[in-house]
Amino acid sequence: MFAAFLNKDRPLRDVPVSAGVFLVIALASQLYWHSQQEQEMVRAEDLTVPMSVNAYKAMSLDEPIATSKLLNLWLQAYDNQPGLSLSFHQLDYVRITQWLDTIMTLDPRGHYPMLVAARVYGSITDPARQRIMLDYIYRKFNEDPNRHWRWLAHASTVAKHSLKDMPLALKYASALAEKATAKHVPYWARDMHFILLEDMGEIETAKILIGGLIESGEISDPYELNFLTEKIKELEDISTK
Repeated sequence: MFAAFLNKDRPLRDVPVSAGVFLVIALASQLYWHSQQEQEMVRAEDLTVPMSVNAYKAMSLDEPIATSKLLNLWLQAYDNQPGLSLSFHQLDYVRITQWLDTIMTLDPRGHYPMLVAARVYGSITDPARQRIMLDYIYRKFNEDPNRHWRWLAHASTVAKHSLKDMPLALKYASALAEKATAKHVPYWARDMHFILLEDMGEIETAKILIGGLIESGEISDPYELNFLTEKIKELEDISTK
């Protein structure tokens, strides 16, 4: 019927108004229905609270490391939901730290949780969410300083350069100097707080701390001792200008 009205031999003006109105309404209805379906498909699902560690162990027949790796993959892919690519700015960062904690408890020797906390979630341009993640790194560092020192060193750098929060950067660097005392921790990480004190204009404080460290005899690494000796000379030159 409609084909006859739309036959190329007849002009469009010959189509009855009622038929045209019907076609417009039908087309509009179809477009609206598709738009509603699309919205339903791309609606982001909230990140749920993780189950207890014991529940995951039971579900995996006491294979916590395998479960940890599966959760790693799941969390890593969470920002890519069907029909939607989520921005990290849309995620609940407190909830993310709960998942990272769960993954780390299932596999205490794994590095994934701290790696993504520092390099992925902690690197977005959202100060509030960055602070949540840096605080998480700081808390985990305090649980095992000699294992997590590199992530707190990264957090200190983020606080300094990204957040422009020098007191926070110094807090993290000072914790490194105080608690990350194992031989495998490099001196550049333990001595970060001296550079931050210099950047903050706390020249005399830096000189006193470095001088005391040198005189204590605790420094056995010749490279670190040379670094500190040169640093105190630089500070003395600055203070005399």
